Amino acid sequence: MALLYACRVRALGIDYGERRIGLALSDATGLLARPWKAIARVGTPAAVAASLAAEIAALQHEDDGLATVVIGFPRRLSGEPTHQTAAVSDLAGRLRALVDVPIVLQDERLSSREAESRLAERERDWRKRKQQLDAASAAIILQDYLDGVQRERKGQS
Repeated sequence: MALLYACRVRALGIDYGERRIGLALSDATGLLARPWKAIARVGTPAAVAASLAAEIAALQHEDDGLATVVIGFPRRLSGEPTHQTAAVSDLAGRLRALVDVPIVLQDERLSSREAESRLAERERDWRKRKQQLDAASAAIILQDYLDGVQRERKGQS
């Protein structure tokens, strides 16, 4: 697992769906993830990667910077690939060619289900929950990564 850089620790989480892409950001300490936004997935894979690369570049130039991009990597509960696994691998490869920020693939099994469950606790209207689901899933993926980094740091101390 790639460690976050000490001077810039904010991370971007991506939940790459068939229709929408959920985005989440960590705080500047690299400890807490929060949903940011969802964007439509339109155009060719190259166009989608270019659009995400532009988002990444903009985040890099903000005061808090950006140290890592974490993309949810879909797998079945058994660990086997899903119909979306190849598309996510392709996206990661395209982004690696376009940006100078480390790209990390993070297991995303059950992240959408967990996000739906958490949202249901706060919002009864399923239509409103659906609008928030992709970004919430990205936040869960990113938080899993951040928690793993913290466990790794504690293990090295």
